[in-house]
Amino acid sequence: MEAELQTDIVVRPVRDVDAEALGRVHATCWHETYDHLISKAALEKISPRRMAELWTHWAVQGPEFKMFAALVDGEIVGFAGSGPARDKDAPRFRELYFIYLLDAWHGTGIGQRLFDSVVETGEGLYLWVAEDNPRAHRFYTRNGFTLDGASHTEPFLGETLTEVRFVR
Repeated sequence: MEAELQTDIVVRPVRDVDAEALGRVHATCWHETYDHLISKAALEKISPRRMAELWTHWAVQGPEFKMFAALVDGEIVGFAGSGPARDKDAPRFRELYFIYLLDAWHGTGIGQRLFDSVVETGEGLYLWVAEDNPRAHRFYTRNGFTLDGASHTEPFLGETLTEVRFVR
């Protein structure tokens, strides 16, 4: 009988020293998430270095921003962030900006732990998600969100991506 594999899973606030690792994971997640929505040529513009540069700014925002990382055995495998609403016509004061988790860790409960780290129990907020992302739609529905009918098409890596809005 084989010994059971034990993994150490930690969800903690993002630190400025995480930028490089977050950049790598962010770039990989975008490839895994958007490969059926955006051309390969556009996705090739995503580099871990470019994403790490973004994270150097995101990691040091004020206390109204919640940025958390999930680590498995000390390695970042996902992240989530929420904060003040960015839209002029926002249906709530707070927005869930993103949750990304490497495909290998989908279905393990880590995504839920990330969500719970950046969203208060019963908190009203909204989010935008790719229209053609059924897995994310199911996740947000399980967490009390509903589509409110709003959608928009955003420029994304030189192409366009249609997003729909969920509210809770």
